[in-house]
Amino acid sequence: MTHILKTFIVSLITLLSLSNFASAETTMSAEGQYIFNSLGFYLGGVLVAFMAAGFCMLESGLVTTKSVSTIAAKNIGKFAICSLIFFLCGYNLAYGIPEGGFIGSFSMWSDSSELATGYSDYSDWFFQTMFVCATASIVSGAVAERIKIWPFFIFAAIMAGVIYPISMGWQWGGGWLATSGFSDFAGSTLVHACGGAAALAGVIVLGAREGRFSKSGETKSLVPFAASSIPLVTLGTFLLWFGWFGFNGFSQLAMGTFDDVNAISKIAVNTHLAGAAGTVAAAVVTRLLGGKTDIVMMLNGALADIKKLKLKIQIKIQGDELRVDGKKKDDLQEAITVIKGIDIGLPIDFVNFRD
Repeated sequence: MTHILKTFIVSLITLLSLSNFASAETTMSAEGQYIFNSLGFYLGGVLVAFMAAGFCMLESGLVTTKSVSTIAAKNIGKFAICSLIFFLCGYNLAYGIPEGGFIGSFSMWSDSSELATGYSDYSDWFFQTMFVCATASIVSGAVAERIKIWPFFIFAAIMAGVIYPISMGWQWGGGWLATSGFSDFAGSTLVHACGGAAALAGVIVLGAREGRFSKSGETKSLVPFAASSIPLVTLGTFLLWFGWFGFNGFSQLAMGTFDDVNAISKIAVNTHLAGAAGTVAAAVVTRLLGGKTDIVMMLNGALADIKKLKLKIQIKIQGDELRVDGKKKDDLQEAITVIKGIDIGLPIDFVNFRD
């Protein structure tokens, strides 16, 4: 009886060991990868969609009270218009580019999902559309309180239907930048360069807010331009911070393998540490240089460092992120001085760090 029991135990252990080995060697099927990759696009898109609420709260909190309703209307309108226009022509303008080319076709998006592609075309359109909305939001913050609603809506349509799709397609759509060896991760260049350039052009054309600077170019008191609600700004920052877990992490564009899931997790950790380090560094710098801790600059520090992280996200490790972020807040202060010096006077700190 004892011999039979020993034989049974040894056989069971051997069977379990072989099963574990077999499981370790098994790779996910093509259909399984398709499902998880599509799910990744969907989850990432939902998180990035929350950034629309973050931008709205951030802008609403930093503008004057009388402008809050206009800012809210601009943000919900921009979100809807960009989505519709990108569906009607923007997507194919970006992804219909011939290899090494410059522009795609002005045609409506349509589904051509195939198992061989590795993901659902619906999930890809959804994810990419949220990036378009985020790009337009950069401009929205820059021109806050200096542009009327409908001119901005017209701009949002042009941004989503022409400007962003063309520049984005040059790399992500297989255009001339892609064939030249250029690489972009999570829109570190395509989103922020396009949005930033459009924002700068907008504020140059529109000029500073009326009454913000004197005729001699000196900055006037902030009292008439005081932020309407610091709690709203803080809420907006939190929403943007959360949204960046989708913006950065799911830009891995795959979730069907061990390496992909580990990469997404690592990116999420680096994103969070960058925001945390930026917040603390900004608090310390403002306390040492200004004599008091500035909450708005702390929020800026978080957002600025997460944005800056995108350029290093594939090559830096956690320790380097903490080391690098802590020494960049002097650059933040210098940027504030430069912006004031050229009389731009942007109201939204996420775009320009400080009015």
